[in-house]
This record gives sequence, structure tokens and C-alpha cells, in this order.
Amino acid sequence: MILYHGSNTKIPNIDLSKARPYKDFGRGFYLTEIKEQAERMADRVADRFGGTACISTFELNDDFVGDDNLNVLKFDNHSKEWALFVMNNRDRNFKDFEDKLYNGDNKYDIVVGAVANDDLVETFDLFRSGYINIDELVKQIIYRNLTNQYSFHSEKAIRYLKAVE
Repeated sequence: MILYHGSNTKIPNIDLSKARPYKDFGRGFYLTEIKEQAERMADRVADRFGGTACISTFELNDDFVGDDNLNVLKFDNHSKEWALFVMNNRDRNFKDFEDKLYNGDNKYDIVVGAVANDDLVETFDLFRSGYINIDELVKQIIYRNLTNQYSFHSEKAIRYLKAVE
């Protein structure tokens, strides 16, 4: 499978120490199957931090699915669990590290699921403020056209990626 990473610089070697915390699935290296999505991200990063928009392409070895040494979490749809996982990982004050719906401690090597784009910020805020419950939140996001992301959180997960020129 081919995955893309959009940035303001080419990424020939992945360095997890450069990953930013409080992202959808926790601190990690993020890719997508959708090249246009990576291109949009590259433009945003280059606009924000300078440099030139670049797409780095990687091949993901499908063997990761059957590797019992990897802890992989996959969200197939926009579920309650997905929404809570994203909100918990984005929350700088979240401290329940044992919660299975949190990856700030990198308990998952790879996480696959939808991107919580900027359109969802208001909906998440309504939930956090108590104006809507989790069922209403999921109902509101179910019709959104959310794109996908793969996040890698450990060196053993990164080994399944091969840079493609």
C-alpha cells in the first residue's frame, strides 16, 4: 500500500522525536492513502512554517496486520470510540494514561482511522461543554466527508514503512 506525508521538507528518514504531541491519534508520524490530502497538508505546513510544500511517499508492508508484536488500533467508522480517542489525545489536560481511548503514552504502535478535520472543532466543543451528548456528536459527524490517516508511534512500527522515490 502506498501512503503519503505532506510537509515543508522531504522526509527520507522518519524521526519520531520531531513529532508533535496532541494530535488526533497522539504523538506520531502521520500519513494518508489520499495524495491530494497530503498535498493540502504540505501547503498548510509550508505556509505556516516556511519552506516548500513536499510530498514524501512510503510503501507500507501489509504484514503489519498480522504482526503480534505490534499493537494496532483501527477505527472502521466514525464511532463514539473514535471521537473520544481523538478528543482525549488532543486534550493537553487528559491524564488517564491507562484509558484505552488515549495514546499520549504511545500504547498503540499504529493507529488507523478518519482525520478529525477543522470542521469538527465546534462539534467537539459542544460535546465538551455539555450541550450535546456523545450520541448526538456521532450523529453530527457521520455525514461528514472525513479522510483517512495512518499514524506510526514506535520504531518497530516505522520499520514497516519504506521510502519510495
